[in-house]
Amino acid sequence: MKTTHILLLCILGAALLSAVNCNNANGPDNCCFKLYPGRIQADLIKSYRLTDHRCPKSAVIFITKKSRSVCVDASASWTQRIMKRLDQRSF
Repeated sequence: MKTTHILLLCILGAALLSAVNCNNANGPDNCCFKLYPGRIQADLIKSYRLTDHRCPKSAVIFITKKSRSVCVDASASWTQRIMKRLDQRSF
């Protein structure tokens, strides 16, 4: 009887440990799964950051002056112009 209890506790402990290890994955933190379909005025953007290369979509996260994050297509020409403008302003 005691052997069965010990075996069940070991199985339960192994299951809990594997669940904890699965939650500690080292994946990207900020990915964009939906992109904003329109254009954003450049004077509303405060800063930007690029999504991680491991994300499924290549995107740029614009931070507005009201501290909102907006995901946009990284390859769009208007996105590239705003990023260049922000880079020039920071120097």
